[in-house]
Order: sequence, then C-alpha cells, then structure tokens
Amino acid sequence: MPELPEVQTTVDGLNKTVKGRKIIDVWTDYKSSHKMHSQSIKSPAYFKQFKKKIIGAKIVKAERRAKNILIKLSNNETILIHMKMTGHLMYGKYSYEKKGNTWKAADKGPLTDPFNQFLHVVFSLDKGQLAFSDMRKFAKVSFIETGRLEESLHLKNLGPEPLDAKFTYPLFKERLLKKPKGKIKQALMDQSVISGIGNIYSDEILWRANVHPLSVVRKIPEANLKLIFKATKVTLFKGIDFGGDSTSDYRNIFGERGQFQANHNAYQMHKKKCKKPGCPGVLERITVGGRSAHYCPVHQTLFS
Repeated sequence: MPELPEVQTTVDGLNKTVKGRKIIDVWTDYKSSHKMHSQSIKSPAYFKQFKKKIIGAKIVKAERRAKNILIKLSNNETILIHMKMTGHLMYGKYSYEKKGNTWKAADKGPLTDPFNQFLHVVFSLDKGQLAFSDMRKFAKVSFIETGRLEESLHLKNLGPEPLDAKFTYPLFKERLLKKPKGKIKQALMDQSVISGIGNIYSDEILWRANVHPLSVVRKIPEANLKLIFKATKVTLFKGIDFGGDSTSDYRNIFGERGQFQANHNAYQMHKKKCKKPGCPGVLERITVGGRSAHYCPVHQTLFS
C-alpha cells in the first residue's frame, strides 16, 4: 500500500502537472451496490453526484493528509483519493476505446508500463487526462466540501503528521503512549496514533533506530524513543527524496517507478546481511499483528 512518501510524491506531481486545469468530464467503470461503497464513486448513485460536483471546476491545488490525496477545486469541493493497495494517479494523453469501454495511453513511454494499465477512473481535463490505475480495485474516490474536510469521516480520526514542523518529540512520545502495551511496529502503523506510516517504512524506521519490532511501547527507554523519533523523520524524508517505493506497483504521476526499494535496509531483506556498519547480523522475518516485519536480531534490541 502506498504510504506517506508515495502519496506525497503523487501530490507533488499533481501540483506540477494539473494545477489550474479545468475538469471537463470524468469516467469510471467502478460499480458496486455494496453498502460499504455508498460514499464513494463505486456507487453509481454517488458517482452521478460526484460528476455534478466536479465537472466545470478548476484544480486549485493538491494536498496530502495521511495516506489521502486531496485535490482541492475552485468550487469549494475537494476530491479525496485513497490509493489503498494498488492505486496510483498518472497524467498524460489517453484515448477512449468505446468497444471495450477502456482507456489506453496515447503515447509510448512509462504510461504503457503493465502496472499502469488497470485504469478505472479517468478525469478529462482541458489539457490531457488524469488517470487512476488500480489493479485490485480497492481504492476510494469521494468528494467533500472543502471547509468540512477535517470533520469528515475520512479524516477526523487521523493522528498528527510526522513531517509537520509542529510534530515534536514530546508529541511523538505522547501519541505512542496511547498504546502503552502495544508492539512498537503496530503503534507506528496505527493511523489514529501517527499518520502515514505503513509496513515498509515502519521496518526501515525501527532498523535505523536499533529497536526490535516486538518491543512494548511503554518498555522502550527514553533514549531509544528519541532514536525512533529521529529515524521516523529521516526515513520518511528519504522515501520522498527517492520518489517513493515501487516494490509493488506504485508509480508516480508520469507512470515511473520510485527508487526507495533499491535503498532498503530492512523491508523484504529476509536472510540478507545487515547493512549497519560493523553489525554481523542477518535479517529475519516475523509476523506482528498479521503483518510481516523484517529486522536484525543483532543490533535491534527487544524491550519487553
């Protein structure tokens, strides 16, 4: 699932490519009558409302909240997109094929990458198209009145942003201690505690901070909590600098792969020699709360 760095990379790309563009039309082949999709464009009735709200509006800017993309429009509406497991937005020239009710990239290049071909939403703009590829079709696309974003069901229970200047060590500690008996990896991934961190970056943060993923939050010494805090910011910024992680099918706004996966120290490094200078460890994989965790048993200390 795309995490904070992938979402931020997408938002930065949107602001470079579609800011100021007018929405002419929108197409989707998502279709579901399930109640859980009643507040997303997977509901045909909701999609009709969605079209009325966004067509004719201009894209003012894109922002990120946790793992959500927020595309703010000139009519005080915001398109909210959560990419879930396999979603990513791309900008370019696309052509509609009526026979198959599908869209295809009109030009050769990264947009023709096989992972970019699962198009389920296409926004036609006054210049080009903004297309959403979602292989597993788990993504969420909704609209919200811009002034009510923070109180919406989509955003109101989210924790603070870890890269915000106001996210200081005391706040970090306070948030983690909301899960005092929890395992540190799960606490870092809990979106109500801290926003934006998932499986990949939690592994990388704890490797950098020398803390075992099964460590109990309240048992972690102050010095080690400070290392986790510092590692959180450093690791997430590195993820953004490398354009996100494309271990799976994430692609940026131009359909290109990110490069963070080439710089892993922990995630999916099972049975690989530890990269920590002077550490003789070999990384292992365990399960924490139903998710995989990769760690070095030598330099990552277990506090329990």
